[in-house]
Amino acid sequence: MQQPSRLVEHYALVTGAAQGIGRAIAVRFAEEGAHVAINFGGPSPSGDETLALVQAASAAHGHERRDHFTVKADIGVEADIADMFKTVLKRWPRLDCLVNNAGFQRESPSEALDVAAYRSILEVNLNGAVLCAQHALAHFVARGGGNIINTSSVHQIIPKPGYLAYSISKSAMAGLTRTLALEFAGRGIRVNSVGPGAVDTPINAAWTDDPAKRAVVESHIPMGRVASPDEIAGVFAFLASSEASYITGQTIYACGGITLFGEFRDSWAS
Repeated sequence: MQQPSRLVEHYALVTGAAQGIGRAIAVRFAEEGAHVAINFGGPSPSGDETLALVQAASAAHGHERRDHFTVKADIGVEADIADMFKTVLKRWPRLDCLVNNAGFQRESPSEALDVAAYRSILEVNLNGAVLCAQHALAHFVARGGGNIINTSSVHQIIPKPGYLAYSISKSAMAGLTRTLALEFAGRGIRVNSVGPGAVDTPINAAWTDDPAKRAVVESHIPMGRVASPDEIAGVFAFLASSEASYITGQTIYACGGITLFGEFRDSWAS
């Protein structure tokens, strides 16, 4: 299906865009006419693969003359973030949208918490998002406007036992989004979040690639299926566009109804 072109001449930086939801966001933004800076923190081929997909998406939708590029930075390292923004703002005339997407999770029983992993997850998922927002906001204030979209999760409001660091990082995303949205609402800057549910991405390969495990996951989703990354990317494209010009401080849960507490479909509590 031909995508709309709501982001023509937008300049957007997407962190953690080497795979999964981040890659899908980068591709969708390119389809809609944006210039896209693709942040990645791992091996170069992953970033290059996203770049090739983004360039192809631009061309396929009539947006050939777009300046897409990769920028390597570990979002858990403050100096890397500073260098990333220097690179982006030196290359482009401006930045219109920051997508704070970089993040990861790791299982660890809370009574035997892997403290090093805990700190690493918070450095990327939360502190990295804060620092990226700080750099973007400085630019947005100077130019009189901009847009930040954070990747949260249904676990912003639903506990995830065994994943304490991830749960904390996503719960904190609500405070980050709402506080920045209120602080900068009068200066032409919007800040929102997207809270995905179960999505068919590499981070979830342990169960998405196993039919039995996938069926168990889907049995808990009111809509009865897992999302594709493209479905989630569409929500980001909407929030980045002028169609969402009066929306700030919100989290949109793209979760197939998980946040509706599906276990209460039958009135067992009555």
